[in-house]
Amino acid sequence: KEHKSKPSDGCYIYGLFVEGARWGEKENCILEALPKQLYSVMPTIQIKPCSKKELKQDKVLYKCPVYKTSTRAGQLSTTGHSTNFVLAIDLRTRASHPEKFWVRRGVA
Repeated sequence: KEHKSKPSDGCYIYGLFVEGARWGEKENCILEALPKQLYSVMPTIQIKPCSKKELKQDKVLYKCPVYKTSTRAGQLSTTGHSTNFVLAIDLRTRASHPEKFWVRRGVA
């Protein structure tokens, strides 16, 4: 969905794709990709600044890496990440699919 005004706090990001999974609109979490679907469009995401203490710890989350390009290749920087790496976004997932499930599938 398109946002006509800016958020009161944080920012909206859009134009992201997820590889190896898809976003379930009804379920409000990541799901397994549909057959023969390598990439799927992510909905607009609002990023809000907060302290770690303010984050809810009761959800099952996957720290999904975000890259500048789909190749994920880049020089290894001093942080240990590829120079193509931008940030990791916490995405909700089902308890039956914990973080290691998505890591093994290479979801990004």
